[in-house]
Amino acid sequence: MFEGLFQPMHLLIILGIVLIIFGPGKLPQLGSSIGKAIKGFKQEMNEPDKKPEEDAKRIAK
Repeated sequence: MFEGLFQPMHLLIILGIVLIIFGPGKLPQLGSSIGKAIKGFKQEMNEPDKKPEEDAKRIAK
């Protein structure tokens, strides 16, 4: 069903649509924010389990 989903031509079309929507000036910001989100997600996945109270204190700071 999803065998040929991400072929090079599809990726070029997606990149073209992104360029049209966001413009070339916003692409570095967009890439940076996506990278930070992925990095934060990976850090949270690798941390040992914490108590919910510790998370609430950390968020409140």
